[in-house]
Amino acid sequence: MSGLYGALEAGGTKMVCAVGDENGTILEQTSIPTTTPAETMPLIAAWFEDKGIGALGVGCFGPIDVHRDSQSFGTILETPKLAWRHFDIVGSLRDALRVPIGFDTDVNGSLLGEATWGAAKGLTDAVYITIGTGIGAGILAGGRILHGMLHPEVGHMRLQVHPGDTYAGKCPYHGTCFEGLASGPAIGERWGSPAAELADRDEVWELEAGYIAQAVASLIMVLSPQRFILGGGVMHQEQLFPKIRKKTLDYVGGYLNTRELGDPDSYIVPAALKDDQGIIGAVKLAMDAAL
Repeated sequence: MSGLYGALEAGGTKMVCAVGDENGTILEQTSIPTTTPAETMPLIAAWFEDKGIGALGVGCFGPIDVHRDSQSFGTILETPKLAWRHFDIVGSLRDALRVPIGFDTDVNGSLLGEATWGAAKGLTDAVYITIGTGIGAGILAGGRILHGMLHPEVGHMRLQVHPGDTYAGKCPYHGTCFEGLASGPAIGERWGSPAAELADRDEVWELEAGYIAQAVASLIMVLSPQRFILGGGVMHQEQLFPKIRKKTLDYVGGYLNTRELGDPDSYIVPAALKDDQGIIGAVKLAMDAAL
């Protein structure tokens, strides 16, 4: 088996392709625009073709079928990206490259990267939440990535709308779910400017932190994780972290008194792998597929 592993972070706007080693080090990387399968997939296959990889890991936008015993394993399901709906991305890559393929959601890939080489290393129970164009979460429970019926869709959990917030929500399915209230596009639509241009508007981040903290506090009660890791473009607004930590403790309301909650700066943390956790996690998916 080759000591090189292919990694594909399949996103709605771009496909990040990389080659890494067993230490999670990225040796080579490129980006290919996400258009249609007919246009994009041959470019991906051509890039990996001469790289000498022993396996490929794919972290993909969802929803996807991640169950290997399913007839539709490796298929993108009811995505709003219509050109990719019901496309067998794993089958396409396997036919082209003839290597073992590891497959999971993009956010589970990010969690796997953080659990192997980042902020969740050594933990058995952790949650990684990405807050950007959409909101998603990967859950590590008992040392294993949680899939269950399909895979978690934390971005679509319902939240209580802040009394002063009249925004109808961005999600076309649920309106005021977590993603509908707190994703990057929701921030931009509610306030009339992209999140990156609102850094000095404290009211923006007070509201945003409230919604994120509400979700975190709910997940604390359900999952009891040892750490929360927050990534994605919105979390580049680092002023959010102290606000989220304080508001999370307010929502917990003193009901739980644990060592972790006693040190919120170490409990709710940014991704240690910066913005590379997704592609590095895809390397680990490839490594696991090669076993």
